[in-house]
Amino acid sequence: MADEPRTPLDLLERLMTNEAELAPGVRLLEAYTMQGLLKLLWYGDPTAADVIVLLGGAMGGFSGPAGSMYLELGEHYAAQGRGVICCDYRRPDKLELSLLDAAASADWAMREGARRFVVVGHSFGGAVAVQLGVALTAHCVGVATVATQSAGCEHAAQLHPTPLVLFHGDRDVILPPESSAMVQALAGAGDLRIISGADHGFVEGRDELRDQLISWIDDRFEAPPD
Repeated sequence: MADEPRTPLDLLERLMTNEAELAPGVRLLEAYTMQGLLKLLWYGDPTAADVIVLLGGAMGGFSGPAGSMYLELGEHYAAQGRGVICCDYRRPDKLELSLLDAAASADWAMREGARRFVVVGHSFGGAVAVQLGVALTAHCVGVATVATQSAGCEHAAQLHPTPLVLFHGDRDVILPPESSAMVQALAGAGDLRIISGADHGFVEGRDELRDQLISWIDDRFEAPPD
């Protein structure tokens, strides 16, 4: 008899898992593996059917652009009854491992009850977000990138028909707006939104980015299924 296929969470080969409640509705989950420690900051009801997965850049961490935007989104959507997972990769310099971490996060959520995902990725995390959106297929109702790199997005066309939005600052000197335009071209679709005055970290333009992200995510979950 053939072995059962292994899921992303199985592929982590966890040595130990630790869970701690940091505040009402906020949990820290830690998965210890031979290749490092995966940390998830999980907001809201763990059994929520709608979940937003937030993916950082090559420095890792939970905060996202503008220093704390992911934490703000976690609080915002937890109050609405949705789940939010901020993923701190084991090796944020390794795309393949970071994708497995993101996929394991979604797998973890699905075991709790998640059925629909919106994936958001900043910088390096944009490539992780695109690949995770492809892997989640119909379970993904939207992918948003923020100041994304184009490397790692070569298969973005496979996102179709999942909606894609690409935010980029016109003053980004680390990854110019042309990087998001390249991903849009690779996808053959996507809504490219240039934020005036914003840099790579969105220290400038943070409120506009936050408001547009929230509006776009809300639209994805409220849209009728195809």
